[in-house]
Amino acid sequence: MTIVFTSQSGADGKLHLEIPVDQPNAQFTIEVVVRQSPPAQKGWPPGYSALFGSIDDETFTTHPQPSMPPPVDLE
Repeated sequence: MTIVFTSQSGADGKLHLEIPVDQPNAQFTIEVVVRQSPPAQKGWPPGYSALFGSIDDETFTTHPQPSMPPPVDLE
């Protein structure tokens, strides 16, 4: 059985694990590998912009858009 999950350490700097095995009084070999999760990626994922214009479904339509207001002259 392989269990993979993400957990956050507590204020004490420790991870606390509780693993249900559904077999009372059985012996198990436990292997724990701890890796720090990569930092959350900011912005769009790689290749996201390549999806623009990629809808090739003929039934897909866009709703009419209202006209833009006239530009404001800034001095």
